[in-house]
Amino acid sequence: MNTPLVSILVANYNNGNFFKDCYQSIIDQTYDNWEVIIVDDASTDNSVLVIKQIIGEDNRFKIFMNDKNKGCGYTKNKCALMANGEILGFLDPDDALKLNALELMVDLHIKNEGVAIITSKYDLVDLDMNFIKSTIHGNIVPLDKSYLTYGMGALTHFATFKQYKYKETIGIDPTMMRAVDQDLYYKMEEQGEHLFLDEVLYLYRIHEKSISANKNEFKAKYWHFYATVKAFERRTKLDLKIDNFSNSEIKKIKSNYYLSRFEREKANKRICPKYYFLVKSIIAFPSHKTKFKIRSLIK
Repeated sequence: MNTPLVSILVANYNNGNFFKDCYQSIIDQTYDNWEVIIVDDASTDNSVLVIKQIIGEDNRFKIFMNDKNKGCGYTKNKCALMANGEILGFLDPDDALKLNALELMVDLHIKNEGVAIITSKYDLVDLDMNFIKSTIHGNIVPLDKSYLTYGMGALTHFATFKQYKYKETIGIDPTMMRAVDQDLYYKMEEQGEHLFLDEVLYLYRIHEKSISANKNEFKAKYWHFYATVKAFERRTKLDLKIDNFSNSEIKKIKSNYYLSRFEREKANKRICPKYYFLVKSIIAFPSHKTKFKIRSLIK
């Protein structure tokens, strides 16, 4: 029976006190050929001590530590570099997997050799891992689209990808502070097919430290924008014919992003930054939302 090694990748920063539920969900998996690669990004709390106490002498868990805080992109990239598995998947230390997550993913990877990445769906849970609600994210990308042009949260947790396909990319951008998964999904899509599994396999815990939730949501939007622009530039340079993502579409995305920054600065009554982003929006795509831009300039 084919039982490829799965590397579960855990990038931690100050979330060690949530790790027990993450650990238990791994230990209880119905598929047992796995390893866990943990990279701690110079946590300022007792994360490393707590995690080491939880995993004990279990050599399936391998923990590494950054010498200083280097951010989410660097840490997740390091996780992938340290992995030995044929199949890789990220799991945040404050979240958990459904018990059959690895079994279902492995089965699909074996049956679909050309598939680069498989994604599924997730539920939101509270601090005690109690169900809050199901999300609308996770679905199939239409045949005439890619994740880059379609978006709409199609690719999301739980996601697993083939190691050899990942090595054909330039890897996760180590400079990114947020939206690192977005960057990964774009790059894996460029290496092969995407397969969607219509099952909830991941439990996403909501709390004040969540990197893309709550007060961090606005910061995450910038990094999503950054990842999208970089993906467009990369695909244009490599002449990848994934879909018909035109230059006007990327200009529209840039213009809309700068307009969102304009609206934020306007609400905060910051005059110079407000007009800076308005001008950036005009330069990005002069003919997009022209009337709105003109009215904003003269007000």
